[in-house]
Amino acid sequence: MINKKLLAYLEKMGIPHEILTHKKVYTAYDKAQTLGAKLEQIVKALMVKVGSNYHVVLLPASQVLDLKKLAKALSGNQVKILSEKNMVDLLQGKTTTLHVFASLYGLPLVVEKELTKLKEAIFPAGSFQQSLKMKLKDFLKVEQALVAVFGAKKKLPKISKVKAIKKKAVKKTVRKAVKKIIKKKR
Repeated sequence: MINKKLLAYLEKMGIPHEILTHKKVYTAYDKAQTLGAKLEQIVKALMVKVGSNYHVVLLPASQVLDLKKLAKALSGNQVKILSEKNMVDLLQGKTTTLHVFASLYGLPLVVEKELTKLKEAIFPAGSFQQSLKMKLKDFLKVEQALVAVFGAKKKLPKISKVKAIKKKAVKKTVRKAVKKIIKKKR
C-alpha cells in the first residue's frame, strides 16, 4: 500500500494522479511488462551517496545510471548507489522501496533530463504493488529538482542472441528429460 503520508502530500499539493495497482514487481522492467507500458514511461528511483550527502535520483527505466556523469553533475568525487539495507537504515526502516518525492525524505532530488521530455510517466510510489501515474510538469512543479544528464541507454541483447540462448536452454532441458527416461527404462 502507498504510504498515507505520501497520499496526504499529493492531496495537499493538489497533484493530479492515478494510483495503479498491479502484481508485485521488484524491477522497473517487470513493472513495464505488467502494466503494458514502454520502458521510457517507467521512472526508476535510486538513492545515491555523493561524498557525505545523499540524493534521490530518477531516470527512465530505458536507461542505466552513469556514475561518472552523475558525479560530474553533482560536483562530487565518487557516487555510490545505496543498497536496499543501507537505504532502509538511512530512512530508519520506514520503507523498503523508494517513492519519488525526495522532499518528504528531506533529500535533494536529481532528475535525468530525458524524463522532462515526457508528458506523463509512471512513478514508484513506495510500494511493490502500486505506482503513481502523473504528469511530469505537475511533479516537477512541487519537487525542487536538479535536472541533469546522467543516464546512458541500456544495451539490450539482440533478439537473435535471446532466441539462441532460449534455444540452447530448451535443448539442454530436453537432453536432461531424455536421460531421465532412459535411466528409468534400465
